[in-house]
Amino acid sequence: MDFTGKVVLITGAGNGIGRATSLGFATRGATVVVVDHDKAAGEATAGIIRQQGGQAMFVAADVTKSADVQAYVKATVDAYGKIDCFYNNAGIEGSVATTAEYDEDMFDRVMAVNVKGVFLGMRHVLPVMIKQGFGSVVNTASVAGLVASPGMPAYVASKHAVIGLTKTAAGEVGRSGVRVNAVCPGPIDTRMIHSLEAMLNPDDPNAVGARYQQNIPIGRYGTAEEVANLVIFLSSDLAGNITGAQYVVDGGRTATGGAVTNNLVK
Repeated sequence: MDFTGKVVLITGAGNGIGRATSLGFATRGATVVVVDHDKAAGEATAGIIRQQGGQAMFVAADVTKSADVQAYVKATVDAYGKIDCFYNNAGIEGSVATTAEYDEDMFDRVMAVNVKGVFLGMRHVLPVMIKQGFGSVVNTASVAGLVASPGMPAYVASKHAVIGLTKTAAGEVGRSGVRVNAVCPGPIDTRMIHSLEAMLNPDDPNAVGARYQQNIPIGRYGTAEEVANLVIFLSSDLAGNITGAQYVVDGGRTATGGAVTNNLVK
């Protein structure tokens, strides 16, 4: 999986899975365009890549705004002439509340970032890839795009939508030499899962974490690097026959329906 000479564009690259994936591509020779709304975090990711001898450029953007998305795409093409891989990753978790009580403004915000942001990313990147005749897009969905997660109606709806967008786009651009896939992480040891722990039990978030991890067959949260490895594989020539697919990386949680597993399911 050598990405020497390839240009990789990544949104939500300031922290967590986005940063881990940015570093993973860079260590394999890619030039990375780091996109994030958080300027300090995005610049930090680009700085780490450069400190390690790689090439990186940071572009600040709000992925819910078409003008910002057009700007990060234009900046990439102006600087490097192409986009080989696009990791459409930016997303937020929203709040925890039942559907009957969920805040409407928060619902709109989650859908704007997680669905419209993903749509706009593909809306402006795909024409570049179609014109050049090659490219790989990976969208960040979630296991919440495959199964319910009570108390997170906006997040679940948004991630189901990402999978739908992924399949639709893949069917549209397959003969153009462009592939579109999605990754579906389970609980990953990043800010997002710890934010959810604190929302569910502000007095003892660690108890929530312990319960969550007990329900994962491998007995722990995944790491951002483990998700990054999957994204990098799907973006590589090794995955040339894979498009319109969603890949779960969740330590077996959805396979067992969230059952507690210690050799025997109890």
